[in-house]
Amino acid sequence: VLPRDGEGRVLLVRIRETGLWATIGGAIEPDESPGVAGCREAEEEAGVQLRLTSLLAVLGGPQFRLTYPNGDQTSYVTTVFAAEVVGGSPRADGDETVEARWWQTDALPYEEMSSFTNALLTAVGLGPSEPGA
Repeated sequence: VLPRDGEGRVLLVRIRETGLWATIGGAIEPDESPGVAGCREAEEEAGVQLRLTSLLAVLGGPQFRLTYPNGDQTSYVTTVFAAEVVGGSPRADGDETVEARWWQTDALPYEEMSSFTNALLTAVGLGPSEPGA
């Protein structure tokens, strides 16, 4: 999910395992819809409750292939929702995330993000090579 505030800032989290900034998200639990999963992940990772406002993209392909630290590889199909925070205050969970922070779109920390996160942001018009980003 890509929560935005009234100023247009984007809420990102810093992942404990990698130290990199990322969008909020994760795996869908059995019988869970993508939207419910996104809202659950936002509460778990960033301490916020969301209202999903639109579907931004459904993404896949080589740029969404990941290799885990143990060597396992997977290719993700990622559903990206726009959202607004309707409850809670951004905070890290201390388990998966170590920081949660609002970012101006012209100051996103692309050099501190995975290629996956960069590809996702580029696909929705917020990538480092996008005009106005």
